[in-house]
Amino acid sequence: MKKVLGACPLDCPDACSWVVTVEDGQAVSMRGNAEHPMTRGALCVKVNRYLEQTRAQDRILHPMRRVGRKGEGRFERISWDEALGEIAGRLDEVTAAYGGQAVWPFQGTGSLGYIQGLEGFAGRRFFNVLGASIHDPTICSIAGSRGLKYTLGTSGGMDPEDFARSKLILLWGTNPLTSGHHAWKFIQDARREGAHVVAIDPVRTRSAAQADEHLAPIPGTDAALALGLLNVIVRMGAQDQEFIDEHTFGWDAFRARIEEFPPARVAEITGLPEDRIVALGERVARTRPTAIRATQGIQRHAGGGMTLRALACIPGVTGDWALPGGGLCYSTSGHFKLNLPGLVRIDLLPHPVRTLSMTRLGEGLLDVDDPPVKALFVIGANPVGSNPHQTKVRRGLAREDLFTVVLEHFPTDTTDYADIVLPATMQTEHLDVIAGYGHLYLVWNEPAVAPPGECLSTSETFRRLARRMGMTEPSLYDSDEDLARQLLDSPHPSLAGITVEGLREQGFARLNVARPFLPFADGFPTTSGRLEFYSKRATRVGHDPLPGFTPPADAGGGLVLISAASHHFLNTTFGNNPELRRRSGAPVIVLHPDDAAARGISDRDAVRIYNDRGSFEAVAEVSDRVRPGVAATTKGHWAKFNGGANANATVDERDSDMGGGAVFHDNRVEVARAEPT
Repeated sequence: MKKVLGACPLDCPDACSWVVTVEDGQAVSMRGNAEHPMTRGALCVKVNRYLEQTRAQDRILHPMRRVGRKGEGRFERISWDEALGEIAGRLDEVTAAYGGQAVWPFQGTGSLGYIQGLEGFAGRRFFNVLGASIHDPTICSIAGSRGLKYTLGTSGGMDPEDFARSKLILLWGTNPLTSGHHAWKFIQDARREGAHVVAIDPVRTRSAAQADEHLAPIPGTDAALALGLLNVIVRMGAQDQEFIDEHTFGWDAFRARIEEFPPARVAEITGLPEDRIVALGERVARTRPTAIRATQGIQRHAGGGMTLRALACIPGVTGDWALPGGGLCYSTSGHFKLNLPGLVRIDLLPHPVRTLSMTRLGEGLLDVDDPPVKALFVIGANPVGSNPHQTKVRRGLAREDLFTVVLEHFPTDTTDYADIVLPATMQTEHLDVIAGYGHLYLVWNEPAVAPPGECLSTSETFRRLARRMGMTEPSLYDSDEDLARQLLDSPHPSLAGITVEGLREQGFARLNVARPFLPFADGFPTTSGRLEFYSKRATRVGHDPLPGFTPPADAGGGLVLISAASHHFLNTTFGNNPELRRRSGAPVIVLHPDDAAARGISDRDAVRIYNDRGSFEAVAEVSDRVRPGVAATTKGHWAKFNGGANANATVDERDSDMGGGAVFHDNRVEVARAEPT
């Protein structure tokens, strides 16, 4: 028997450290690492079934070649030699006819590993030598990250462990009890010391139900609410003028902007009672330290970047950025100054290449023609299940002239469209390094067991493909441990003392930063060195220099559809797990009683949710858990198990205000009772 330290690779802020017990070469149990200060010995309801998932009956164990039409999901088993030969041959044909940019390495958040996953763009060195297009992972958090950089100079914020020091915590558009539940432990620590918790969310989520107070604004109006709270604070004279004078830029102009958002106007925009806005503004004004927790869902609309700009300004006005337990936590990834350039090696590109947006896969496959995309590699992703405009994505993937290779664990909605499917290792079967975006620890993942069947890691797959194609660049053949050492080879002081040997022994290491962590104690990483209420950088790219309110773009009739994280799936990961599917049940759409009555819908009715982009079916839940005008469902359901579509069938391929982010929550739909079959 042995204990092996590992790390959860999934798209969650918590990046848990885990311990796998191995007997006779088999992983027999997995638990959270009790030594890790964030994990504290607990995993989530999803990852508790991870070992079961690695042994699932539908696990892909061998390379496969398509034998049916695209979308049918019919394949024959082939050897690795055949698979690599066919891929190499097709890539040679594509690059000879159209150039390397006709190849799109499409990477998703199925793994956030630096060696095997998205954070290190696994396989990117191979694609650089090939001259392939660059994949821009815009689908998750880019709008908010870009907005924060205009204000703070970084997307990195406060340490979630310091929530324990807060006296007021605003859970703004986030549901930690479902997505990143380890932060809740620090929130509970604060509550025991008298902290007040406010949830701001159009839906009464698990976390909102546990909060001391819940405000339900109209989706996409959070920036207006932030400015309204600041209006109350400034009218009270409660701003921290000393902090403003010494640490911010552009206050006079921003103060004039704040004056444009009195509580009465904000009440009209947000749909909240004016007295609730005033009361919360007064509470923020008199409570130090105040912490704001905001995660990715809040910025998936037309004004997502502007929303995070506005939220980051609140602790700039109150001075909370200078206080332990104060500030904003959107992500901590901005604090990890790893040697990503040395890992990814963009310098290997033979010439500048174009960038293709993850959010616009359908458009990229159907409309881009200079050159057209002729070869697609899908790595750690299930875009048919997770991308906007599902119908358009299917049309693009169905092209017979598109050569598609999918590296996968299971036969997903996307593998059905592959020409070649390659069996990929799971986290207990390969080496990796993980950095949480919800804590300040690097986490080491040691392989615990041998891969089943003929599964290969992503890194080994591209080493073998490079060899098959005769590529001579030496760095293409670096081992996983070599890659990990190169990643840590950074002069940044936050990485001082962190080594492969130390990570491997302990399983994790905290960044070399103070505790408590004040991220801007030495100034803000902006051009001015200050928090920038007024951003000249934003102006240069055509944005308003000041934070403001950008209304939702889809402002027609119907209901606003919120497709939030599921408690039982993580994106579409675990969407095939029988027990988690049983617990989740069929897709549900939550409707306010007024909206249900207006449509003749009763509780538990089968309904169709639709717009001009597509439709999906669900079971109605009539409840005041949602505010009027909002329909709420959860993402992650596989289309093949639910009538061929999920909520993303209705979402547009349209950019948010900053960075080209996705607009999953800027989406109007109509709901009607389903016709009997």
